[in-house]
Amino acid sequence: MNFNEELMKSIQVMINKSLSAYKADRTYKSVVKKVVPKGYVVLDNTGSERTVSCCIPGLALREGQLVWLTEPLGDLRELHITGIVHR
Repeated sequence: MNFNEELMKSIQVMINKSLSAYKADRTYKSVVKKVVPKGYVVLDNTGSERTVSCCIPGLALREGQLVWLTEPLGDLRELHITGIVHR
């Protein structure tokens, strides 16, 4: 039995368990595909279309506009627009 190998395997298992339980907010760029009565259709980070709301009061977005999306604690059900991308 190689002690160093076993130690490295144990460390890797602990790291993998920690990473799988890790939850954090994610913010990334997207584009408004459509404006619908329920909100805005955008692309999430996997390329799927989702209808989301905008958390900026009084802001009207248009199709093709680049926006920042925030996914709180990795929960796609809570995905929302948090800002506009300025070029």
